[in-house]
Amino acid sequence: MRLDSQAIFSDAQKITAAAVSTNVVKMASTENGLTEVAFGAPVPLLIQVVEDFAGLTSLKVEVQTSATENFASPKTLVAAEAVLAELKAGFKFPIIQLPKGNLGYMRIKYTPTGSATAGAITAGVVDAVDNSYQDM
Repeated sequence: MRLDSQAIFSDAQKITAAAVSTNVVKMASTENGLTEVAFGAPVPLLIQVVEDFAGLTSLKVEVQTSATENFASPKTLVAAEAVLAELKAGFKFPIIQLPKGNLGYMRIKYTPTGSATAGAITAGVVDAVDNSYQDM
């Protein structure tokens, strides 16, 4: 699996409080109103724990989109939540492709429940997802 440096939302980003990904990715040109990237073949997405989480009870991740880079009006396209027992290095959230509905820019929003004291995520567009659908 390869990550493109221009399509990484989070690169081993520490998550100890509610946060958004360190990077916003421009997913398509908004010229001529053409923004949809989830057309045709699915675009693989990886949201993976790279450092064990501690202290929290669960972590919710949301793929958000906006027509503006500052996310003045973010729209959540899809969300998933995992409990502490799952949040170990190597765990992949079951959002494995970019969802339909892109408005031009995308980011990931992280919302821990409880007091996170450790944990990190790497997230981005990849060339393929290593696991089969049966493993998700």
